[in-house]
Amino acid sequence: MNRLSLYVQLVRLDKPIGILLLLWPTLTALWLASAGRPDWQLVLIFTLGTVLMRSAGCAINDYADRDFDRHVKRTAQRPLTSGRIAGWEAVAVAAALALVSFALILPLNALTKQLSVAAVLIAASYPYFKRFFAIPQAYLGIAFGFGIPMAFAAVQDTVPPAAWLLLAGNIFWAVAYDTEYAMVDRDDDLKIGIRTSAITFGSFDVAAVMLCYALSFGITLLVGWQYGLRAWFIAGLAVAAACALYHYKLIRERDRMGCFAAFRHNNWLGAAVFAGVALDYALA
Repeated sequence: MNRLSLYVQLVRLDKPIGILLLLWPTLTALWLASAGRPDWQLVLIFTLGTVLMRSAGCAINDYADRDFDRHVKRTAQRPLTSGRIAGWEAVAVAAALALVSFALILPLNALTKQLSVAAVLIAASYPYFKRFFAIPQAYLGIAFGFGIPMAFAAVQDTVPPAAWLLLAGNIFWAVAYDTEYAMVDRDDDLKIGIRTSAITFGSFDVAAVMLCYALSFGITLLVGWQYGLRAWFIAGLAVAAACALYHYKLIRERDRMGCFAAFRHNNWLGAAVFAGVALDYALA
C-alpha cells in the first residue's frame, strides 16, 4: 500500500488539476464535433484516456527532471526525486499507462489511432523542451490540447480546420496558465537553467498572460460562432473572461501563492467554456 501511495503521487492522482486542464478542451471538442450529441462511449473513452495519459506524462516528466527537481522547493519531495522510487519504476508506470490508454482506442478508427501515436511522442518529448525552448509552455499546449484533433477524428473520421484552430486557442490558454505556474518557480528555475515562459517574458509576464487569455478567448469565440453557437456559449466565455480578470488580480503582484492559486483556478475557466458549449447545444 505504501508503494501504491508513492505511485499515486508520481502520477499526481492526488492533484487532479492537470487532468481537468486536459479534459475540458477535449470534451469541448467532442461536443462541437458531434453537434452536441456525443456518443457516450466516446465520452468515457476520452475521459479515461485523459486520466491515463496525463498520469503517464507526469511519470515521464519526473523521470526527465529528476536531477532538476531536487533544487526546486515545490518539487524536491516528489517520490522519484527524493529517491523513494527508482527511475525504472517511473518509466515502467508511464509505459503501462500509455499501453492501457492505447487499448481504450482500439475500437476507434485508424485516424484516431495515428493521432494517438503523435500525442504520445509529443507528451514524452515535452520535458526535454525546457532545456532549450524559450517558451516550452507553447509545446505543453499542444500536448495538453491534442485530445482536440483526436476527438474530431473519432467522431468525423477527419480533422477539420476548426479543430486545429481550437488547438491554437488551447495553446494560448496553456501558455497563460502555465506561465502563472512557472512564476511560482521562477527563482529556482533561474538558478538551475531551466527555460520557462515566466523567465522569457520577464517583466512583461503579467501582460503576456492576459494577452494569451484574450487570444484564446478570441479564437474560441470564432470557432464557436462558425458552429452556430450563440447566447449560452457567449455567456460561458463571459464567465471564463471574468475568471481571467480574477487571475490578473491574483498575479499582478507576482506573489508565489497568488500565482499558484491563479493556475489552479483555470479549472473553472475551462469548465465555463465547456458548459457554455454544452448548454448552447442542449437548450438551442
